[in-house]
Amino acid sequence: MYEELKYWYLRDHKLFWTLSMSQIKQLCIITGFKKASKGEIIYFSSSDVPRIFLLKKGNIKIVAVDEDGNETIKDIIQKGDLFGELTLETDDKANEYAKVLSDDVTICSFLMSDFEDLLLRNPTLALSYTKFVGLKMKRIKNSYANLISKDAKTRLYQFLKDWAEKEGVREGNSVTIGNYLTQNDIAQIICTSRQTATQLLNEMEANNLIMYNRKEIIIADITQL
Repeated sequence: MYEELKYWYLRDHKLFWTLSMSQIKQLCIITGFKKASKGEIIYFSSSDVPRIFLLKKGNIKIVAVDEDGNETIKDIIQKGDLFGELTLETDDKANEYAKVLSDDVTICSFLMSDFEDLLLRNPTLALSYTKFVGLKMKRIKNSYANLISKDAKTRLYQFLKDWAEKEGVREGNSVTIGNYLTQNDIAQIICTSRQTATQLLNEMEANNLIMYNRKEIIIADITQL
């Protein structure tokens, strides 16, 4: 049953659609499988055994730590995303960890060395992986560009629109998002202080643009953001 679960978790991911049934089963042999609860740390970038992770269920935040110990949310990982040593190169300067945001998550993982061998044996998979990582890097680059060129209010509006598009449940122009982020998380994502993020969210509520609580965010009219 355990091996069957791993098979379907991998078979279901678009990155592995080009692999045959036998190749998927071979991949299962080198795949780790883990469940984790809210608040649990998944990995540290300084690990002696680099891994690539595939998130099958839940949400995770990637947190970068600078030399002074200050933490910044670098990315929010959602179902289907890869994270870890995506470039297949070790960055000694990076100091990051992943933390579970949702009540529980399910993760598959590969040793980086095993994944490299897999890509060498499967050129089509290697091409798909390159495109997958390229799109992810482009998204991160666009996110940084938005941070530089826009004020905090505009960044918050854009973040909520992007979040709604990815995970929101839409009914007409109204969108409901399951909320697993604290106000401090949102502040870090849009690179502002918690006080500013709280003030902006309160203003949006006062203007009837959103309804905000710890469990969900309801955007009254997504076209108004």
